[in-house]
Amino acid sequence: MFRNLTASMALLAAASLPALGLVGCDRSKPEPKPQSEQSSQFAIDYQQFQLDNGLNVLFHIDRSDPVVAVSLTAHVGSAREKEGRTGFAHLFEHLLFLESENLGKGGLDAMSARIGGSGANGSTSRDVTNYYQTVPKDALEKMLWAEADKLGWFINTVTEPVLAKEKQVVKNEKRQSVDNRPYGHTQYVIDRNLYPEGHPYSWQIIGSLEDLDRATLDDVKEFFRRWYVPNNVTLVVAGDFDPEQAKAWVHKYFNEIPAGDAIERAPKQPAVLKESVRRYHEDNFAREPALTLAWPAVERYHPDSYPLAVLLEYLSDGKRAPLYRVLVEDEQLTADVSMGSYDSELAGQIQLQVHAFGGRDLDEVYAGIEKAFALFEKEGIAEEDLERIKAGQEVAFYNGLASVLGKGFQLAQYQVYTGDAGYVGEDIQRLLAVTDEDVQRVYNKYLKDKPYVAASFVPKGQAELALADSSVAEVVEEQIVNGAEAQFDASVAADYEHTPSSFDRSKEPAYGAPAETAVPDVWQATLANGLRVSGIESSEVPTVNFSLVIDGGQLHERLDRTGVANLTAMLMEKGTARRTPEELETAIQKLGASIEVSAEEDAIRIDVTTLARNFNQVFALVEEMLLEPRWDKDELVLAKKSVTSQIKRAAAEPNAIAGKAFARLLHGEDSIRGYSLLGTEESVAAITMDDLKAFHRDYFSPSVSRAHVVGDISREDFLKATGPLVERWPAREIKIPDPQSVAAAPGIYFIDVPGAKQSVLRIGRPAMSALSEDYYPAVFSNYILGGGGFASRLMQQLREGKGYTYGIYSDIDAGKSGGEFGIGSGVRANVTAESVQLIRDILEDYAPTYSERDLENSRSFLIRSNTRAFETASAKLGLLENMSRYGWPADYVREREAIARAMTVDKVQKIAGAYMQPDSMIWLVVGDRATQFGRLEELGLGEPTLLDGETLTRQAEVSAAN
Repeated sequence: MFRNLTASMALLAAASLPALGLVGCDRSKPEPKPQSEQSSQFAIDYQQFQLDNGLNVLFHIDRSDPVVAVSLTAHVGSAREKEGRTGFAHLFEHLLFLESENLGKGGLDAMSARIGGSGANGSTSRDVTNYYQTVPKDALEKMLWAEADKLGWFINTVTEPVLAKEKQVVKNEKRQSVDNRPYGHTQYVIDRNLYPEGHPYSWQIIGSLEDLDRATLDDVKEFFRRWYVPNNVTLVVAGDFDPEQAKAWVHKYFNEIPAGDAIERAPKQPAVLKESVRRYHEDNFAREPALTLAWPAVERYHPDSYPLAVLLEYLSDGKRAPLYRVLVEDEQLTADVSMGSYDSELAGQIQLQVHAFGGRDLDEVYAGIEKAFALFEKEGIAEEDLERIKAGQEVAFYNGLASVLGKGFQLAQYQVYTGDAGYVGEDIQRLLAVTDEDVQRVYNKYLKDKPYVAASFVPKGQAELALADSSVAEVVEEQIVNGAEAQFDASVAADYEHTPSSFDRSKEPAYGAPAETAVPDVWQATLANGLRVSGIESSEVPTVNFSLVIDGGQLHERLDRTGVANLTAMLMEKGTARRTPEELETAIQKLGASIEVSAEEDAIRIDVTTLARNFNQVFALVEEMLLEPRWDKDELVLAKKSVTSQIKRAAAEPNAIAGKAFARLLHGEDSIRGYSLLGTEESVAAITMDDLKAFHRDYFSPSVSRAHVVGDISREDFLKATGPLVERWPAREIKIPDPQSVAAAPGIYFIDVPGAKQSVLRIGRPAMSALSEDYYPAVFSNYILGGGGFASRLMQQLREGKGYTYGIYSDIDAGKSGGEFGIGSGVRANVTAESVQLIRDILEDYAPTYSERDLENSRSFLIRSNTRAFETASAKLGLLENMSRYGWPADYVREREAIARAMTVDKVQKIAGAYMQPDSMIWLVVGDRATQFGRLEELGLGEPTLLDGETLTRQAEVSAAN
């Protein structure tokens, strides 16, 4: 579980090789060197030392960017909890950000904003809890000071009101991620039945609402003093810093924290099933049945985890996968098959999930799974498939090391789980050593005829679709009761005796030598066919990232053919004139690459990741996909079924409902901007292959396209690779439509989702384009309101002050022709009206109360954070795409820094007056009408308009028509 949702992307970078499984791709060219020759010497350089109190410290030097990542990993997760007191590890992840003796309330978040950090964040797993942030290198001492305060000067600041408030925040996180989502309780059902009662993996990381309610202050302090001790913690510093100076700072700030009691490693506790268990649950939010199967497996880094990673990817992922061939292509029961391992420290499990099409019996799905397994038993895995899967996992591993934070996470993970921070070399070698015999062996050992847990999740009233012989799963559903939550005042200062120190820790350390933003060297060219290209050469890792953006996308669609752009993109991935869909996919994967074609609101894009050594072969495949789509009729049938299934599922998911409705309210029913990229069930059913061919023929041209490349490839080599494409793809003039939007009248709109545990809020109004002079001043002005994460007023008041939400944000979302100002959140259902009122109050007060301090904090963050602006390949690619899309110069960040320096309180107030006034907003609430609609009527903010969630028409009109 994560402190906020963006953290999940950061932690994925630290995944171990056995957990990775990316689709990757070849062409008949000279074979590359065997992978084992290329990867066997790969290592992450590091230094390691230990303090007398047991704190384990790792340093990694990387001077490619003027930044440093600092992470603290405590070897404690939900597995160290007691039954009946679950959720403590995750609760601590939250608590440790709130206050410490020397930083004060909200001090870490405030400091992060001032210093231009990435935002202090954390994550909790079954086995560890992480705290991390990337900052400009001149702020390293500040971060070490702050992290030491977590361990030695924190626990006294936790009071009953603070605990009560954070319990509400964690409950909101559970509602958002579990209770208010289709299939959200699946993992609970699986783990509860896979592991015996009392096993540390039998409960969920986030815990139960009941256990959180029961947690006392004494419980919390006991947990902290047992597990948050230096001898149970690993500190990693990665980036551009002086290791001798950093070592002195580590000693200064961490030495006097006392060691705790000795902590022994927990013994391995694999799950053992004597017989299969079948459970079912009627899901309030599900529109289609889903079957999840789980088998006991091995813990992380077990020798068998490597062939299992290959096996699970082969069984489920891609055209050659037995599960895909049977369930998707042959029997057309689903468009969505996934299989993977959940590897933890004490045990592991294999999980297979199938989202079936509406009305399909899950017994049919289970029979298809058995048929697919029998197919594997008959065929085994070919050497070609073994090598393509290894190639994809190699690329995924390198991509995970693209940032200093990713490298730091990997070092910490190896240290905690294996006791060897340098395990990377063995990790890769174990993957590369997997043979087809290994894959067959682990299939026989862990899957073939082995007992499993089956969780059937079916729509309400459709229990007959569940797997036969299933009994009811015991899922606890929270009841919505207005006024049921306890009241608290988290602002009350704690009264405690301060923890002594040998020096004055209340004084924040000074900055080091200034960190200068390093703007990458950008090269640009225009090819003979008019295609504009740009690139940044970077050799940090041996990969290349490439994007081709074709402007237009959904903007070219007709209202009765919404979804054409998306289906065109999908079909472009399904074979070429020279290759069947399976042959194309295999060619890509053999090269360790991924090529993804996708539709956006204003573009079609092709995104490529590949090993640098294979770029020419991969680019030739891109050219083939772009110019010679296969237009496979069978694939169109499958694609339409897949999209229709997504549309049906989205129709029951509150966040998706809110997104669809808000777009329609903001743009109007006559503008294509108000429609989902997926289209509607009716429009998708009407789309033909001729529609896709016409879209590709009429709207794809180099005259409206832009290419960008970042990685270990020179300008000369890239331009040489584009030669054949230039000759084969002539330019044509294409006009990009600019559909006019007509926003709904400001006011409150409501969509009913019966039984919703949270209310989803979408609030906003039309705003300026990215080319407007107001654009960056508006971004600046929004920082303190809701763009600054935990430093913003919306987050501080709704989450930190009231505990109403897990998270809330506001942003300026702008394109070339227009934009919007928006606020988004999911709030506890029984404080829906209170949340709406509080947001309105914050908006009304924002301009009048904006201060010089707010101004300086915004300026400091937005200027200093530019040191992190171009660290990763994706960030560099974003720079190139902004340049080509808007005509900005390579150093446009310098222009923004000048704007930030010139901002004044008066300028911010004018921007807020123009774009952030509550009476000019559309207020959309998606929630439980029975308990919340009437309370909104009582606010005095105008009569709420009730919309039908399916048609987005006014409910009154629907009733009148009937």
